[in-house]
Amino acid sequence: MHEKTDLYRQRLRKFIEEVTLYPVSCERLAMGRDDIAWLDEVLTGGAKIVQLRDKESSGLRLFEKAKIFRRKTLEAGALFIVNDRVDIALLSGADGVHLGNSDIPAAEVRAFAPELIIGVSCNTEEQAASAEKRGASYFNIGPLYATQTKDGLSTFLGPAAIPRFSARSTLPFTVMGGIKREHIPELTAMGARRMAVVTALTCADDIAAETSAWLTTIRIQTTLI
Repeated sequence: MHEKTDLYRQRLRKFIEEVTLYPVSCERLAMGRDDIAWLDEVLTGGAKIVQLRDKESSGLRLFEKAKIFRRKTLEAGALFIVNDRVDIALLSGADGVHLGNSDIPAAEVRAFAPELIIGVSCNTEEQAASAEKRGASYFNIGPLYATQTKDGLSTFLGPAAIPRFSARSTLPFTVMGGIKREHIPELTAMGARRMAVVTALTCADDIAAETSAWLTTIRIQTTLI
């Protein structure tokens, strides 16, 4: 059993109770808009969590960007997650970090930073089954559909993976990978309640309006179940 702080419990409660749409940044797909402009728009649209995903900036640039994300998310009452970079998450005061399978192991991060929300990517049912033991707060199921954000992939899990993966763990989970707004009814029917999206928002003409539309659609579909 991993030690959990009061701050961790507060952050996790907010994640469980408020998060439905989980916007993830990707500046190169944002139609010429930078991550800060994207952030302003998704927060205006009502997002309760954002993930800063930037694999191209220098460490200094990423840190400066993360500090802006932290300030703006606090002002908006939203959670702030950093992709991959535990150091940037800690130094910027982020609420958590999301870790891929080639990143620092979640158990090591949990032991060092018990206050952080830790998400882990799960491409197999076995990874989902071990997520809690590894120190994760939530796990992500994906990629579900073909996606522009991952190079070299030819196999996608599909929505039928959601009940199989979620049955292997009691942790909350997100789903990700090529998800479009028209997929929401099918995904909620399979048990998804938190949808992580990149291109559906970054490529939108009006990011704030699209964010709001996603939130409304998820809310309507989950109430129908």
